Order: sequence, then C-alpha cells, then structure tokens
Amino acid sequence: MHSRPVDAPPRTPGPRTAALTAAALTLPSLLLLLLVAFSWQPLLTLDGHIARTTHPWAVDEPGLTHAFRILTDWVWDPWTMRALCAAAVVWLVWRHHAWWLALWVAATCVLGTVVQQGLKSAIGRARPVWPDPVDSAHYAAFPSGHAMTAAVVCGLLLWLLHLYDAGDTLRRTAYALAVVSVVGVGLTRVWLGVHWPSDVVGGWLLGALMVALAMASYERWPAAKRP
Repeated sequence: MHSRPVDAPPRTPGPRTAALTAAALTLPSLLLLLLVAFSWQPLLTLDGHIARTTHPWAVDEPGLTHAFRILTDWVWDPWTMRALCAAAVVWLVWRHHAWWLALWVAATCVLGTVVQQGLKSAIGRARPVWPDPVDSAHYAAFPSGHAMTAAVVCGLLLWLLHLYDAGDTLRRTAYALAVVSVVGVGLTRVWLGVHWPSDVVGGWLLGALMVALAMASYERWPAAKRP
C-alpha cells in the first residue's frame, strides 16, 4: 500500500473553497479601502461617532485601559504574533520536513506585513487625536497592523491545524483563542483611541484575504505538493 510522504499534510481543503473565499473577501476589502482612501463622509462620521463614544470610557476606566494596553502591547502585539508564526515554520521543517508549506506560511506572514505597510504609506490616514490620550501609536492608521497581523497569523495557524488533522479538543481550543485574539486586539485598538473602527475592520478583511489567497495558491502550485 502506498504511504503518504512524511512532509505532506494528511488533509488539504479544496482549492475551489479557498479561491471562492478569497473572491468573497476581495470585494469588501477593496470597497472599504476605496472608501477610506477617498474619505467617504458617512464612513468618517460613523468612525468619529464610535471613537468619541468609546474614548471617554477609556479615560474613566484606567484599570481596564491599562489591562488593554498590556494585551495589545505584549500578548497580541504584531511581533508576538510573528514569533508564533516563526515557531510554526520551525515546527513544520523540524518535525515534518514540510519545506514548501513552511515557506508558504513564512512568505504569507512577510507579505502581509509588506502589504500592510504599503497601504499605510499609500493612504496616509491620520490616527485619532485626543486632548487626553490614553495611549499612542506611530505611522498611519489604515489598516490596523495589530488587527491584520492577528488575522493573518491566527488564520495560518488554524489552517495548519486543519491540514494536520488536529484533535477536536485542540482545534476547538485554537479556534476559541483565535477568535478572542483577533476580535480582542481590534477592540483594544479602538478602545485605546489609536485607531478608527474602519482601520480595524480593514485589517481583519485584508488579513483574512491574505490567508485565503495563501491557501488557494498552495493548493494550486504543483511543486508545493512534492516531498
């Protein structure tokens, strides 16, 4: 009986599913990007209303705000997320000799950072400015780097768990942690007053799109299936 190569994942999602997901994410991602780039007034008004509502809460709740700063600066920081991605790459190479898959994961993480920084530079959206700020951040606002990096890394890790057919308990735990991390980091960025809500939504959409494109391209690239 023919045995499966040790570096080949035991399960792979259909390329059609990944491609359809990527196509479904492309339209809202592009639409939001254009609305932000052209300063569509209804979106700016909604962003401003939400930001002006949440900022006084952050000022009035210093304990909660401090906890959110710890979470966003250490637990859900982009560098923490990239470290998790790097650990997954090492695991793929060391444990499974899955060189192509490791390359795909690493390249997606790097490309996500490049796309994120490129869009920040191209759009140049200003961050919220407050007379009594509770936190600070650098560079342009759109898309949120924290939200996008969390979406990319968590999405890639969940993909790997699917590929290697992780047990139900591990998979459910990972899904719960991923949802809490991706949603949580986005909410903390708005709460801390360093991002507009649409920056976070844009980061989520673009991050999910990057993962879907990575999955679709991996499944369609013949060399990636070789030992």
